[in-house]
This record gives sequence, structure tokens and C-alpha cells, in this order.
Amino acid sequence: KSTLLQIAAGLRAADTGLLEKRRDSVFAYLPQGPRFPSEATLADTLFAPGGRLAEAIAEHHSLASSLETAAAEQHDSLLRRLEEAALRIERLGGWDTGHHAKAMLDRLGIAERDWSRPLGQLSGGTQKRAAIAQVLLQRPDLLLLDEPTNHLDVESIEWLEGELDAFAGAILLVTHDRYFLDRLAERMVELEHGKLVSYPGNFSDYLEQKWVREEEAARKEHKRQRLIVQELAWLRRGPEARRTKRKSRVDAARKLIAEKAPEVLHAADIKLAPPIRSGHTLLELKGVSKGFGERQLIEDLSLILLRGERLGVIGPNGIGKTTLVRMLLGDEPCGAGEIVRAKHLRIAYFDQTRAHLDPNQTVYEAAGNQQFVDIGGRRIELKDYLADLLFPVPMQKLKVGALSGGEKNRLLLARLLLEGANLLILDEPTNDLDIVTLQVLEDLLLDFDGSLILVTHDRYFLDKIATSLLVFEGDRKVTRYPGNHETYLRLRPPPAARREMAAASAAATKPAAKAKPPRERKGLTYAESTRLVAIEPEIEAAEARKVELEQALSDPELYRTRAAEVAALRSQLEEAAQRVEALWAEWQELDTRR
Repeated sequence: KSTLLQIAAGLRAADTGLLEKRRDSVFAYLPQGPRFPSEATLADTLFAPGGRLAEAIAEHHSLASSLETAAAEQHDSLLRRLEEAALRIERLGGWDTGHHAKAMLDRLGIAERDWSRPLGQLSGGTQKRAAIAQVLLQRPDLLLLDEPTNHLDVESIEWLEGELDAFAGAILLVTHDRYFLDRLAERMVELEHGKLVSYPGNFSDYLEQKWVREEEAARKEHKRQRLIVQELAWLRRGPEARRTKRKSRVDAARKLIAEKAPEVLHAADIKLAPPIRSGHTLLELKGVSKGFGERQLIEDLSLILLRGERLGVIGPNGIGKTTLVRMLLGDEPCGAGEIVRAKHLRIAYFDQTRAHLDPNQTVYEAAGNQQFVDIGGRRIELKDYLADLLFPVPMQKLKVGALSGGEKNRLLLARLLLEGANLLILDEPTNDLDIVTLQVLEDLLLDFDGSLILVTHDRYFLDKIATSLLVFEGDRKVTRYPGNHETYLRLRPPPAARREMAAASAAATKPAAKAKPPRERKGLTYAESTRLVAIEPEIEAAEARKVELEQALSDPELYRTRAAEVAALRSQLEEAAQRVEALWAEWQELDTRR
């Protein structure tokens, strides 16, 4: 799938065939693992206009300068071109790209303190979100997106859905996020066994049509097998039959036998190894708090995990989910409180960084390198178990380093499912997995007799698996909700409260708690409350002034009759944009403390 996108983006040549594109069309490509120059900053990369917008602004400036010294007979032509350039600028997002970029980074949860840091120092997840902002700001004719929801939290995914839904161009999208596909896709193209099959509609429509197609293929194959039996019986009659029948029937029979049955990619029905027996309560958190320096992540969290429960964990990036997992594993001490573990607790952990895979081992070696394994009370060969999990025997000889990201995740899961644990902790298990593997994993986990803790942004996965959710809501608040993700959507706080939670995740600077109960938060002073009320009309006035200046600079009459004012108006527009930005920053700072 990634290779197909790279060919479409012009980054990789096809072995045969042609890639044809409209001459003036612009494509923007988002790879799974974007790479930026290590010393470049987000401000360098995103805040200056780029692509067609930069070209349009440069052309506008050039034409405006030419108009000041042009002969009278050239004025009409220059004004027409100037008006066209101004219209292009408006269509591509206007004059203030930096303001749009900053708003986008804020919605993607990238803290302002990271905007001036070299991109090489930022996490892979932050770089992925920066790359999403970069391709969206280009406003291309075609967006080519490879797993855009990886490393995004649920709030960011919902925001991205809205952005792409409103996007005026075309989108070619590779993703395992089934809700994302249901909301956005108008056509599904399945790549299987080297062939493309197109289905109209979204993911749910695709599932129905694929089932009908496979049923029809199965009926045809059943009919073909019956005909083969008849023709083989006829051929066995020997020379007498051949003398009485036409040679064409012999050829047709041989062709029928030589046909390949349709390939259908299904994993076998396998069961997990039975978990070690345990008591009713596996884990209990008693008043757990955790922070780093002055940044407090979790405060006074109490939680009980019972045998058989499947707990989903969600929240913005950087808010403390992985820290909680590390405390549960015993890799990170609690700042306060305690974690009580059952006597016979045995944890198997899926690490989203794939740090526990040796790239120099083969798939077979990494999976255990033993002839037999115990699965669901049955003893089977390891090679057969791996084949059931979509690793055919030839693939088992490949080095781990040669696998795709999704294949590495599948291998980690194959190994983890053999451990006989009574608690599985899965940190972003669905990243890079194809949909067939996701369905296999879901079935396995639903059959699992132990308990699960799932840290994931995959809403479909949560709806199918989770029995309750632990939600990091910001400002050190962690709340447990009954039911799956769909239930949480009905119970969660209103949007204003969720914006507060996102702001808290970006800049949680409260001192680390040393004791309970937590300190009471301080609200705004009287002067600050008065300022918060007064600032909103100021923002409206500043934005109106900015729009007024943009419209003035887009008016061809300005350059015909008042060309000397252009430079001053541009300077005023820049000042107006900076004022809008400063007022919004002040409002957000006050609003989050309210």
C-alpha cells in the first residue's frame, strides 16, 4: 500500500505502466514516518508560506512593484494579473499563513515550547503531527496520506476528520482506522495478492460488498470443482472416449483443471493460551500520584482491575498514559500512593516502540525458535501457528529488520500471545496493522479469559473490545467511564471542558504532588476576570481590521490610483495579524486558568 502511494506521489518508479497527472496539479504526500532536516524548526518549516501560496504572494509583490513604474498602456494587463494573483492567494488560505499554522499546531496538540526546537529533537509522534500540518497547509489538489492517524490521540483524530471532510481536493488514503474510513471514504480500493479491486462507498459498504463478492466466488469455485470431477471421470475412460469426443473438450477440461482457485486471505481460528489462574482482583491502585519535576501528570488515582475486565486508556498525547503503564509494569515508581498486585499476576506487555525485537533474527527465531507451542490447550508446531497469524513458511525465514511496521507489530503480538499471562497490557497495538490482522486480534482478545489494558486511539477497536475506559482529562484528572468508546461519547464532558483538558496536556506545569489531598487551584484575580471579559470584543475588532486590510490589498483599484500606499498597508496587515495572534494567546492563557 505504501509503495502504491509512493508511485502515485512520483517518489518511486513503477516496474511497468505509466503515471499520468494533470500538468498544473499539485500533490502533497504524508509518509508513515516523515523525515525533516534535523536542524530545522517547526517555525522554519510551517510558518512561512510555501508551495503555490508562496509563488502567488511573490507574484503579487512583483506585479505590485512593476505597476508603480509601468507605462500607462501596461496598467490594465498588470491589474488583471494582480487581481488573479490576489484571488489565488485568497483561495490558498490568505496572507497570514503563520496564523493558520499556529492554530493547526495547537489543535494537533503540539506545545508552543516545541515550535522553536530543532525537529530532530522531537518525538516521532510530534514529527508526524507536524507533517500533517505541513501537507494540509499546502492546500494541494491531491492529498496522499499514509496512516495519518498513527500517533494521534482521539481528539486530534476527530479534528483531522473535520479538516479532511472540508478539504476541497481529492484524497488517497491508507489507514487501518475503520471509523475514519466510514466518515471520509467515498470509494474503497482493496489491494490483495497484487490486485486492486474497487468498491463504491465507505468501509461498512465495502464489508457488505466484499462478503457478497466472496460468496459469489465460493459458489463459482464449488461449481468448478464439480465440473472438474465430471471431466476427470470422462478423461479416465481412455482412448475410446477421446475418439468419440471433440479434442476441444479435452483442452477445455485441462484448462478448467489448471485454473487457480480464488485466493481469500483469512487467518485460522486460533485460541490464546489459557492464562495462569488468579484471584478476583488483579491490580489495585491506591491514591497513586506521579509527576516529573514541576510537571504533575497523575494525582490521587484509585482504581481496581478485576479478572476478565478489558480497560481502554485514552487521552491526549504526553498526558501520562505511558507513564501509567510503566508504573503498572514496575518500571517506574509511584510518586505517592501504591499499586497492589495479585500474588499470581503475570503480565505480558506489547511495546509500541517494538524495542523487544532483534532485527537480525528471523521471524521464526523471534517468535520463540521452538518446534512446538501450546495454544488454547492444543500443542501445534510453531510454523503452523505463525502461518495462522498470516506469516507463511517462506516469510518465517525473513529477517525481522526486513519487515514492515505492521508485520513487526503482528510478530510482537504472535510472541506475546504465547506467554500464558493473565493480564495483557497493549500500548497502541493497532498501529500499522492491516484490517485482516486487526480482525484476528479482536477475535483473539474477545476470547481471552484474562484481563486487558488497552492504550489505543482506535475507536472501533475500543468499541469492540473495551468494557470500561480510563480517560486522562487533563489537569491531573483521570476518570473511569463504564462501557466502550461509544458510551463514553455520550457521557464525556462538553467541548469547552475538553478544550481545557487539551490545553492542560500541552502545558501541565503544576508542582508535583508530595502529599494528599491535592492543593486547591487558584482562579483568576478580579482584574484578570475583567480582562477576560474585555478581550473578546478586542479580538473581534482586531480580526475585522485584519480582514479589512486583506480586502484592501486585494482590490486592483488600490494599485491603479493609490500605489504609493501599498507598502504601508502591507506593514499594517502584518501588525494586525500579530495583534490577533497576541490577543488569542492572552485569551487562551486566561481561559485555561478560569
